[in-house]
Amino acid sequence: MRLILLPLLAFGASGCVAKAALDVATLPVKAASAGIDAVTTTQAEADRRRGREIRLQEECLGKAERRARKAGREPDYESCAPKPR
Repeated sequence: MRLILLPLLAFGASGCVAKAALDVATLPVKAASAGIDAVTTTQAEADRRRGREIRLQEECLGKAERRARKAGREPDYESCAPKPR
């Protein structure tokens, strides 16, 4: 029975060691990749951000128009101007 378990344990332990060695070897690459990804903006992220800005501005314009109509005056669109970055 021991003769069967010993090779199985040795084989299992070597897999764990190999996995740990692989994790240690790839850690710097993963860290660098995560750092670069954190400081760069993809085109999709830029598009989502711009779409969100446009929706917020359109909401503000609609609110300004409704308030002005209710108060019987001209809308103040200056308050809805996009914020400079």
